[in-house]
Amino acid sequence: MGGSGWRSLLEAEGIELHLADPRQTKAIAAARVKTDAVDARTLAHLLRADLLPEAYVAPRGLRELRELLRHQIGLSRLRTALKNRVHALLARQGIQRGRAELFGPRGRRFLAELALPEPTRRRLESLLALIADFDRELTAVKRELQACAKDDPRVRVLTRIPGVGSFIALLVIAEVGDVGRFPSARHVASFAGLTPRVRNSGERIRLGPISHQGSPHLRWGLIQAAQTAVQAEGPLKSFYERIKHRRGSKVAKVAVAREILTLCYYGLRDGEIRRLEAAAARANSALALAPTGGPTG
Repeated sequence: MGGSGWRSLLEAEGIELHLADPRQTKAIAAARVKTDAVDARTLAHLLRADLLPEAYVAPRGLRELRELLRHQIGLSRLRTALKNRVHALLARQGIQRGRAELFGPRGRRFLAELALPEPTRRRLESLLALIADFDRELTAVKRELQACAKDDPRVRVLTRIPGVGSFIALLVIAEVGDVGRFPSARHVASFAGLTPRVRNSGERIRLGPISHQGSPHLRWGLIQAAQTAVQAEGPLKSFYERIKHRRGSKVAKVAVAREILTLCYYGLRDGEIRRLEAAAARANSALALAPTGGPTG
């Protein structure tokens, strides 16, 4: 049974649930004898002494939304793996074709007309049938998610951020949960594992790579949003270009992902994103003051 399943089962039985944060439960990690019984007694003692470092337990509706979003991510990755196998199969036959055009209507006609050995043709048809099954399941899941996003005012706020569509907005909402538990945008970035590790020795402070702690699904979604955001002109692309010039594209993309999450934090906390509105106002003001290009004098 998954984590969401046993939580729902305990809640249905009226059992009060306490979820310990394993990274902070040092008493268990430091124990010489480590068994389930020893761990259970230690957790009970910490809870009784009000010393148990507890993790956030999302409400049931939010957990169900998380499961649906993660289900779509899993299906998409499996479908991508199948498409990669089709490309590998064709490559072994000396056939090269662009990835974007192979699985559309024209690509399907191209595949149907290929002269292939019979065993290869059977494997190709099998892979295409599986891809069609995943397409159908993904369409059904997307329909559910669209219904979730339709009447959620938080989605309307977050989708104003460049690179953030309704899926990424729902992903942020589901993975972050109650935004009020984070005192600042930096705290939510740390929760997502998008802040650098800090090594402090004497007076020297070194910043390492990002921590990669927290939800991998949230980090993945924010990186996807960053990749989209930097394609369009705007503050995020300018921010990306400045950092890319100094630190490289990979670091710059992570920085943009962190900036998008910061904007999401303010949107969830305040119901609006004043930084975006101020930027839009400045852009409109500059447009109004710009010369029209007609003759002067």
